[in-house]
Amino acid sequence: METNNELLIMDLIEITRVNLNQLEKLNLLNTDKLNFKENSEKWSILECIAHLNIYGDFYLPEIENSIKQSESYKEPFKPGVLGNYFVKLIQPKEELNIMKTLKKFDPIGSELDSNILLDFKEQQIKMLDLLKKALNVNLTKSKTSVSISKMIKLRLGDTLRFVVYHNQRHLNQANNIVKTFK
Repeated sequence: METNNELLIMDLIEITRVNLNQLEKLNLLNTDKLNFKENSEKWSILECIAHLNIYGDFYLPEIENSIKQSESYKEPFKPGVLGNYFVKLIQPKEELNIMKTLKKFDPIGSELDSNILLDFKEQQIKMLDLLKKALNVNLTKSKTSVSISKMIKLRLGDTLRFVVYHNQRHLNQANNIVKTFK
């Protein structure tokens, strides 16, 4: 199904702005709450955000390179089969499906402090800038590698959707932890 580039990007910008607002609320929590875990198998708020930072460290340069190499050409975005599959898998839902992450993306047991939140904020500001630049590129023909294999390429539009929805998903997870404090 084709999607208007501008509508897609504006939606992703809005989600990213909401993510930044949620992050500001998390920033008000003390270190004990940021590191609180229901049990040893679950992530703390900081582990949720550290996980997102690991992904951002990979995807933000991929997105930036793709935008720089892209032709300035507008046509409706057409999701790819694999990209759409990944997006639907990660997209936030009312009842989240529990997913196991690869070990290299799992921050569980790491020693973390609130600087993790600052790093994520910087990544989100960078993402907003990249989304604005993506308004003028071909989201279907431009490609990025994926974190699990440089051999697999996704359409830039699918990568943008995946990263933004992935951020939203784990910020929702962090906010669900906050709800246990009340």
